[in-house]
Amino acid sequence: MNTWTVQIHPAAEPELQALPADMQARFLHIAELLEAFGPHQVGMPHVRPIEGKLWEMRMQGRDGIARALYAAMQGRTLLVLHVFVKKTQTTPRAAIEAARKRLEALK
Repeated sequence: MNTWTVQIHPAAEPELQALPADMQARFLHIAELLEAFGPHQVGMPHVRPIEGKLWEMRMQGRDGIARALYAAMQGRTLLVLHVFVKKTQTTPRAAIEAARKRLEALK
């Protein structure tokens, strides 16, 4: 079976660690779903496309909402590029740009 792996960009690691424990647990749950079933089989409310190659994991906890932006890489790898607490209705442009810059830096 062709499984997927979820990896975390080094710059996104401290962002993830800064989230409350319940949101970190939600992140792990969604990452496990993506690894087990692949990104094409996991949809709302867990993940959704943002723009271009960027997708978001949608975490909700007692203290609010967080998002993890990720992209599919070669070798069936999903790379988490940026993790942030969401404070507005739409995903902030700065968060999308931060994820895009980290993705571009890898090419």
